[in-house]
Amino acid sequence: MNAIESPPDLAARAGALDDRTGYDEAFLGPVVPLPLPTSPAVETVVLHYTHFTVVHRPDRRLAAATAVCIDGAKLLPDVPREDNWEFDPRLPESQQAGNDIYRNNTLDRGHLVRRLDPVWGATAEANRANNDTFHYTNAAPQQDIFNQGKQLWQGLENFLLDHAAEFDRKLTVMTGPVLHESDPPYRGIQVPLRFWKVAAFIQGGRLASTAYILDQSPDLSRDYERAMAGARPGDPPPLGAFRTFQVPVSDIVDLTALQLGPLPAADLMPVTRAPAERWKRLESHDDIVLGK
Repeated sequence: MNAIESPPDLAARAGALDDRTGYDEAFLGPVVPLPLPTSPAVETVVLHYTHFTVVHRPDRRLAAATAVCIDGAKLLPDVPREDNWEFDPRLPESQQAGNDIYRNNTLDRGHLVRRLDPVWGATAEANRANNDTFHYTNAAPQQDIFNQGKQLWQGLENFLLDHAAEFDRKLTVMTGPVLHESDPPYRGIQVPLRFWKVAAFIQGGRLASTAYILDQSPDLSRDYERAMAGARPGDPPPLGAFRTFQVPVSDIVDLTALQLGPLPAADLMPVTRAPAERWKRLESHDDIVLGK
């Protein structure tokens, strides 16, 4: 969106989102609250869309968290992708990471709420959800490489939906960047080096959860050196190959300072004290722990 909009046009676009009800905390039955900062000093703006909600951090110009309801039995997989990214008119553009972050570099607009996750229900409703995922508030910069770690990350919801097939194929998924003060600066934002995801579903009649980290920080010193060897002034910060881990839900709380309600207690991954074993590197979806 490059043209300057007049105030009435902007108001009309903002008003068009008034009917969005967002994430349903009771979607699974047990209440799973929207993830909000534990500290009242952290300013956020809650933005509702179709079947999902973004908890936005204006100071970072990125989401702190997203939460989506996925009804696997009603998904519409054939909704076309148009890549028409827009600013959310309910926020000043200066508080969002727009196309200026992604222009002429190797960064992708990484969907936080995966495009297909909220695309369910009646056709008009599903199309509206698809379009809603293309707001810059639902994006964060990611390296444009595609490797096994990223493939695992992008397929997590499908794997978990298949696991939940006998329980109505319903999931709630919370996702966001790990916003750390040491994240490297670039074009007026700080680029997150890690992303988190927590999935909740019903298993055996009870609430269950699992948590994951996607890490795009340089894996070893040689990765950093290789990236810096060809770096030019103004390039994005060097990023490493994606690595995906299953981690304790409680670690997500510690990393993000977000409230995750009953999800840490419902974690299916046994918590170990040994640091080397606490985060489980995933090589395939078969490595995921779904039972204690």
